[in-house]
Amino acid sequence: MKRRKTQSQEEILEILKDSNSALNHDMLQAKLTTKIDRATIYRVLNRFSDDGLVHKVIGDDGKQYFAFCLNCDKEKKQHSHNHFHFKCLKCGKVECLKNEIDVSLPKGYTTEAFNGLISGYCSNCS
Repeated sequence: MKRRKTQSQEEILEILKDSNSALNHDMLQAKLTTKIDRATIYRVLNRFSDDGLVHKVIGDDGKQYFAFCLNCDKEKKQHSHNHFHFKCLKCGKVECLKNEIDVSLPKGYTTEAFNGLISGYCSNCS
């Protein structure tokens, strides 16, 4: 079933595409040029995640951060995120680290999702 595209969805997706880091709800809301209520923003972000357009990172603060998917198979809704994320403790920036990791699981186990977060200070805040 094809989803209807709304102005809210288009604006949120453009902000995520233009961002060089993952954004949480508050960060995203601060960048919006139109008034969109909190529930709509959460609904759009989770729909984008379900549709494979963005990936969700759970921060050490419990907040959800969303980043636009660059290397994901949007047709199959498969995320390619076998990498860690880094969160700066000073500026709050959350970004993908480019080095991929290989986690060996016991026979019979399959990976559905991976959420690895490293916190510290980014190069701008060190």
